[in-house]
Amino acid sequence: MTVEIKNRTYKNFINGAWTESLSGEVQKSINPANYDEIVGYVQISTKDEVDQAVSAAKVAQKSWRKLAGSERGAYLYKAADILEKRLDEVAETMTREMGKTLPEAKGETARGVAILRYYAGEGMRKVGDVIPSTDSRALMFTSRVPLGVVGVITPWNFPVAIPIWKMAPALIYGNTVVLKPAQETAVTAAKVIECFEEAGFPAGVVNFVTGSGSVIGPSITENPDVNGITFTGSNGVGKGIGQAALHRGAKYQLEMGGKNPVIVAADADLDLAVEATISGAFRSTGQKCTATSRVIVEESIYETFKEKLVEKTKDITVGNGLQDGIWMGPSASEGQLNTVLSYIEKGKQEGARLVVGGNRLTGGEFDKGFYVEPTIFDNVSSDMTIAQEEIFGPVIALIQVQSIEDALALANDVQYGLSASIFTSNISNMLSFIEDMEAGLVRINAESAGVELQAPFGGMKQSSSHSREQGEAAKEFFTSIKTVFVK
Repeated sequence: MTVEIKNRTYKNFINGAWTESLSGEVQKSINPANYDEIVGYVQISTKDEVDQAVSAAKVAQKSWRKLAGSERGAYLYKAADILEKRLDEVAETMTREMGKTLPEAKGETARGVAILRYYAGEGMRKVGDVIPSTDSRALMFTSRVPLGVVGVITPWNFPVAIPIWKMAPALIYGNTVVLKPAQETAVTAAKVIECFEEAGFPAGVVNFVTGSGSVIGPSITENPDVNGITFTGSNGVGKGIGQAALHRGAKYQLEMGGKNPVIVAADADLDLAVEATISGAFRSTGQKCTATSRVIVEESIYETFKEKLVEKTKDITVGNGLQDGIWMGPSASEGQLNTVLSYIEKGKQEGARLVVGGNRLTGGEFDKGFYVEPTIFDNVSSDMTIAQEEIFGPVIALIQVQSIEDALALANDVQYGLSASIFTSNISNMLSFIEDMEAGLVRINAESAGVELQAPFGGMKQSSSHSREQGEAAKEFFTSIKTVFVK
């Protein structure tokens, strides 16, 4: 029998009010640690609701952009304070809806608070430059102006941080937003929007519409009044959004997949490398675009490293992320679990050797959740599927090489270029890695996952549309430069 722990229906937020979808249809959001538990219901909206939200955002943007940057920043500061007060509630909802452990969920929510405060401060920073003119009696300068209405389409793996790191810069630079969160974590996203509502943002500045990605995504992307689209998600969906935006001349920003390598040199601190590899690969059940997926190890220390890695992996506790002592939670959904299991089977079929894990966990509480063991393969070659395609799960492919040069060549031998790290004490190795690694984020003696909020984030090759998010770099996407000449 299904136990409805939380049976509230979370509505759309359009023009300052929570509104019901015309479809009248809702979808339950379940706990991946116990699929009998319903976290809440979210609406399956239609194109009409998107159009209403965009229209409200377009009207609101005319007055929102006229506010001083410091005034817009004051709203963001208020939202940050409210989110901070509700941190435990939002984090617990995230764990129950997405599956990551409660400490990770609290850390992500705290990051959302910090992002809001960071961009609130941007309201007091410069928005242009004075440029010398060839006319001595003229003044020439630049100013940054908002795009207008921005469509924000976000994934389920970071249901607080990613919407906020897109919405906060969009808002501080004078845009209004329409957020379409992943349906799997729309309850958590709705609680974030509640913080914006409580902060008193003017009606229409922040809008929120839930529903099927195949309906809501194109409705946002193809709406002629949406001036920019910022997306994080899969490559297939991202490319479709980019093509649609390009067709009608809208600005777009895509952050997509990763197949992130860790290189372990013969002179590395192996204990540090093992700890960072496990954290990068298995935290959040491997469901990060920057998660460690391939570990490329010099042959002289390969067996020692593998032994240490397997030993530490066997110590990982898997279970409900709300429970104390749990290190890794379930996959976020049944579909994601099945995807991970299919890649594990593919690895076996192609000749990789399963060293540890590889199974769905069953028995007791595991029977009602989407749990998979942390998994390590060795005997992996670079042309295998598990070494080329993004798995988005707790699976490591170990690859042995003879030299750092070989390691770099293999590290770059994928279509993605999001993040990468190396463990070494050799300055030459570090410099070669920094110079030759084809990734937007490179880290030395640190795990591949994670980036600080004040630093630009984005990938190379097929990982992104080559723009950057977060830090001051966000200004490049969410504004246009206007050059002014005064005689």
